[in-house]
Amino acid sequence: MWRPDCRGSLRDPKLIAEQSATLRGLTPPGSSESPQPPAPAPQPLKNVLALDRKLFRDLAQLKGQSIAIALVIGAGVATFVNSQTMLRSLESTREAFYERYHFADVFASVKRAPNSLVERIREVPGVARVETRIVEGVTLDVPTLEAPAFGQLISLPDTRPPLLNQVFLRRGRMLEPGRDDEVLASEKFVEANRLDVGDSVVAIINGNRQELRIVGVVLAPEYVLQVKPGDVVPDPKHYAVLWMNHLALSRAYNMESAFNDLAIELLRGASEAEVIFRIDELIDPYGGRGAYGRKDQLSHLLLEGDIQGLKTTGLIPPVIFLSVAAFLLNVVLTRMLALQREQIAALKAFGYTNLDIGWHYMKFVLIVTLAGVSVGVLAGAIIARDFTAMIAAVYQYPELLFRVRWDVAALAAGAALVAAMLGAIGAVRKAVRLPPAEAMRPEPPASFRPTIVERLGIGHYLPNVARMVLRQLERQPIKTGLSIFAIGLSVGIVVVGSFMQDTIDTLMDVQFRRVQRYDMLVQAVEPLSSDIRYALESIDGVEYVETFRSVPARLRMAHRSRRVALQGLPLESDLYQLVDKQGAVRQPPVAGVVLSLKLAELLEVAVGDMVVAEVLEAKRPTLELPVVATIDDMQGLNAYMNFADLSRAMGEGPRASGAYLRIDPAARSRVYRELKEIPALAGVTVKDFAIESFESTIAQNLLKMRLFNLSFSIVIAVGVVYNSARIALSERSRELATLRVVGFTRSEISGILLGELGTMTLLAIPLGMGIGYGLAWTLVQFLDQEVFRFPFAISARSFGLAVSVVLTAAIISSLLVRQRLDHLDLVSVLKSRE
Repeated sequence: MWRPDCRGSLRDPKLIAEQSATLRGLTPPGSSESPQPPAPAPQPLKNVLALDRKLFRDLAQLKGQSIAIALVIGAGVATFVNSQTMLRSLESTREAFYERYHFADVFASVKRAPNSLVERIREVPGVARVETRIVEGVTLDVPTLEAPAFGQLISLPDTRPPLLNQVFLRRGRMLEPGRDDEVLASEKFVEANRLDVGDSVVAIINGNRQELRIVGVVLAPEYVLQVKPGDVVPDPKHYAVLWMNHLALSRAYNMESAFNDLAIELLRGASEAEVIFRIDELIDPYGGRGAYGRKDQLSHLLLEGDIQGLKTTGLIPPVIFLSVAAFLLNVVLTRMLALQREQIAALKAFGYTNLDIGWHYMKFVLIVTLAGVSVGVLAGAIIARDFTAMIAAVYQYPELLFRVRWDVAALAAGAALVAAMLGAIGAVRKAVRLPPAEAMRPEPPASFRPTIVERLGIGHYLPNVARMVLRQLERQPIKTGLSIFAIGLSVGIVVVGSFMQDTIDTLMDVQFRRVQRYDMLVQAVEPLSSDIRYALESIDGVEYVETFRSVPARLRMAHRSRRVALQGLPLESDLYQLVDKQGAVRQPPVAGVVLSLKLAELLEVAVGDMVVAEVLEAKRPTLELPVVATIDDMQGLNAYMNFADLSRAMGEGPRASGAYLRIDPAARSRVYRELKEIPALAGVTVKDFAIESFESTIAQNLLKMRLFNLSFSIVIAVGVVYNSARIALSERSRELATLRVVGFTRSEISGILLGELGTMTLLAIPLGMGIGYGLAWTLVQFLDQEVFRFPFAISARSFGLAVSVVLTAAIISSLLVRQRLDHLDLVSVLKSRE
C-alpha cells in the first residue's frame, strides 16, 4: 500500500535525481533504457533554451495574471501617449499659426492717439514692427438670433495686408478698398449662427444702425479662442469678431489719422518688460490703458491655461497607473517565486548562476511589460487622434498638425519598463540570493496561535470556514496587508477617474447660480450715470437692476504686478455675490479691496498689506488700497471694492460701466428687442447662453476625458482584484485540495478562498476611499490656474461608483475562481511540488 513519506520527498535522492534530469532534458535514472554516462556540464545555449521553455510554461500557467498586468501597463501607456501626443499636436499647431500669421508680442489700447505717434514707438529699443488699428465694440442684430449679440470691429489696412495679426481666409474673398458695408467674419461665429458668405448682420456703429455684408470667413491668431472681453468661456454664437476696411471704420468713429489700438513685434532677445514700460510712457498722454505682453492677451492666456491643464492631467494618471502596475508585478513575482523556491534551488544545484536565474525572471517581466506597452501605444495613438480633434474643435486653426511622435511612444515604453523593473527587482533579488540548501526547504509555516477572535472568546460562535478565513488573514499580516492595499488602490483610482463630474457640477452651481444671480449683464460703450438703472427698470419685463463699475487697473506690490479689472459693487449686492469655493458668501468691503486668493498669491500680499492700483481709465488715479480680505473664488483674477468708494477714488460722480438685470422669463423677447435699440450699450451677456456655452465646450471636453480615464481606471480595478484572487488560488490550491480529500465540500473550500477575498475587499474599500480622496485633492491642486480654479468636490455618487466597480470585479473574479475550484485536479495538485 502506497504511503507518502511524512519526512518530505525532498530527502529522497531518487526524486531529486529525477527532477534534475528533467530540468536538464536527460533520461531519469532507473528507467528501462540502458544507463548513460554522466552528462557534461550544461552549455550556455542549452541553459538558455531550457530556461526559455520554463519561461513560456510560467507564462502559460499565469496567463490570467499576466494579461491583467499587461492591461494595467497598457492603460498607463495609452493615457501617456494620448495626452502627450495631443499636447504636442496642439502646441505645434498653435506655434505654426502664430508664426505664419505674425501674432504680435505686445498689445496696447488707447482712447485716441495720432498716427504720428507710430514713428516714436518704432524708435523704442527692441521694437521690430508696429501695426496700428481701430478696435470698437458694437451691439449686433443677427437674423438667426433673438437676443442681441456683441461684436468686435477691427480695422484692416485698405491697400495692403496687415503687418501683424494677419487673417487666414477660409472661404469667400478679402475686403474691397472703399467699401464701408463689407466685413470679414470669424469662422466660429458664422458656423454657430448658420451664416455664410453673402449674409448680413446689423451693427449699431457709433449710434447708427448699419447693415454689414459678410464677404469672407476668416481665422486670426489673436482669436484662436473666441472669448468676449470679460468672459472666460467661448460663446461664438453671441460674440462675433468682424474685420472692416480701416478708412470706413475711421470715418464711422471720427478717427481719421488716428488709432486706438496697436500691436508690436519684438526683436529677438528684446526685453518685453522694458518695451512695455517705454510704450506706456508714450501712450499715457493719449488715454493709454496699459501695454501688456502676449501672455496676458485673452485668447493666448486661456489657450495656455488649457495646455497647462493638459500637461497636468496627462502626467498624473499615467504615473498612478504605472505605479499600480509596478506594485502588481512585485506582488505576482514575489508570490510566484515563493511557489518556485524548490525549482530555483534545483537550478542553482545544476550550475545556473544568480545572474542566469535573475535574468530568467526579469524576462518574464519584460514580456508582460512589452505586451502592455504594445497595446498601450497602439490604443493611445488611436485615441489621441479623436481627442485632439475633439479639443481642437473649440479653437480656430486653419489646420490641425497631428502626428504621433515616436519619441513619445519611446518615452512611455521607457517609463513602463523602468516602473516594471523597479517593481520586480526587489522580489527577484530576494529569490536569487537565497542559498540552495535553504531554498530546498519549504517556507516555515506561519505561527499557529489563536486568532484575535478566538482570544476574545467568541471564536466558537463562528462556523469553521469563517475561523479558517480569519486565521489565514491574521497569520500572514504582510501578505494580507499588501493585498488589501492593492485592492484599495483600485478603489482610489476609480474615484480619481470619476470625481471630475462632481467638480464641474460644483463649479457650475457656485459660479452660475450663486455668484451670478442675474439673468442678463449689459455693458455700456462708455461709463454712464448710475441713473441708467432707472432707464433699464422702465423696460417692460425687467424686474430688478443693480449697476456696477469696472475699471482696468494694474495692481502692484513691489516689483510684482497684474492687470485686472477693479470692480465696484453695491453694498449688499444681490445679483452678483462674492462666494468662495466652500460656498461662503462675502459682502463687498466697506473700505479697501478684496482680492482673489490666487491674485494675492501672485502678488505675494496678505490681509493688512497695502497694494498700489494704477487705474488705466478716465483720470488715471493711482490708489493705495488696504487688502481687507481675500476670497478663494474659482474664476479669473479679481479685485473688488464697494461702488461708492471706487466712484470717489476715480474723482467722478456715480457712474456705471454696466448693470445686472433680473427679468421676467415670459417677457424675455420684449427685453431683447428693447436692448437692441439702445445705442449706449456695447454688449449683452445672457447667463443661460454662458451656461450652455460652458457645457458644450469646457464641461463636455472634461467629461469626455473623465470617461476615458474612468474606463482605464475600471480596467485597472478589475486587473487588481482578479490578480488577488488568482494569486490566492495558486497559493492555496494544495491546501484546498487536501481539504477536499479529507471530506470538505466544494462549497466549503470555495467559502474559505472566496471568504478571504471578500474580507480583504471589504477592508480595502474604506482604505481605497481615503486613497481616492487624497489623489483627487492632489490633482485639483495641480489644476489651480489663473483662469479657472476647480473646486475640490467628491460626491457619494463617485464613491458609490468606485465601490460598485470593485465589488463587481470581486464577484466576477470569484465566479472565475470558483469555476477553477470546481474543476480542481486533486491528484495533480497533491503531487509533491518538490
